[in-house]
Amino acid sequence: MTSVQDIPEIKLLEYRMTVGMTTMEGRGFYSPTDVAIADDGRMYVANRSLEGVVRGVRVTVCDIDSEYYGTFASYGESLGQFIWPSACALDSLGRVYVSDEYLHRISVFDREGAPLSNWGEHGSAEGSLDTPSGLAFDADDNLYVADTYNHRVQKFTASGRFLLAFGGEGNGPSQLNLPWGITVGADGSVYVADWGNDRIQKFSSDGEHLASFGTSGRGDGQFHRPSGVAVDASGNIYVADWGNERVQVLDANGSFVQKLRGEATLSDWAANFLAINVEEGAARSRANLEPEIEYFVDEPHEESSHIEKYFWSPVSIKLDRDGNLYVTESNRHRIQVYRPAHASA
Repeated sequence: MTSVQDIPEIKLLEYRMTVGMTTMEGRGFYSPTDVAIADDGRMYVANRSLEGVVRGVRVTVCDIDSEYYGTFASYGESLGQFIWPSACALDSLGRVYVSDEYLHRISVFDREGAPLSNWGEHGSAEGSLDTPSGLAFDADDNLYVADTYNHRVQKFTASGRFLLAFGGEGNGPSQLNLPWGITVGADGSVYVADWGNDRIQKFSSDGEHLASFGTSGRGDGQFHRPSGVAVDASGNIYVADWGNERVQVLDANGSFVQKLRGEATLSDWAANFLAINVEEGAARSRANLEPEIEYFVDEPHEESSHIEKYFWSPVSIKLDRDGNLYVTESNRHRIQVYRPAHASA
């Protein structure tokens, strides 16, 4: 693999655990795209499944201790259904919002998963959506939506009333190219994973451009198709560097702090499965999980696809109230969790 000059790291995060297991139904995930984390620790995981495979589409509800609470929603176009779920977010009342890239709408559920409503229509006019992806609420329950194929961010009330839009296609300051993940900082600033421009952009709550972070590349502080972003109370920026198969941490000024490649271990669910399915457990125990491979293509994807512990398609990144970082991997159907480095075990 090509080496790049590394910048000395400050260790803010350390690996804690892995949550999840590959299943098309019930307890587990199937091509998960995002997680929303409630104040009580409940995790709502949006599962997209594979193209043309409808069984895996659902929201799985669990917690960091692998307690399983069930699933809700399914594949379809009716109330409480979706085709391509992309992101999920929670409002202050605990209602669950899921964006649907295919139906160009937002679906709303109560805390237990009962469908409440959906809103949005396909188009480019103000308030219309074209392949909505990232979702994030501010402190006033206004919802910011990454309106991906319109190359903009739109702001709505929780009921779907349009408030404002900002962005526009391009690569200049404040312009966007297929925005994906989005988050709102403690001060109300909006951070956008500007996927096609290989950068993170920061805006005020009314859409004024404040800063841009990152350039294209594989070095420290560089990105290749960033898909998710989160910000902690100190202003540190956490980026799902999707195309580079890693997570990067920047400080509030955008300077590189730390990078993560993934350190996954077996989740409780997977360990239980292998204990019951003895032959599969025995085969795994004999397997070399970190083989020495001569790679013919110099791409992070090649290494990640062969080494199980590494991130493989880290599509989403979220923080909980305790500072734990959740990295959703769509290709390995799991979530790796990191804790603040100073936290106790």
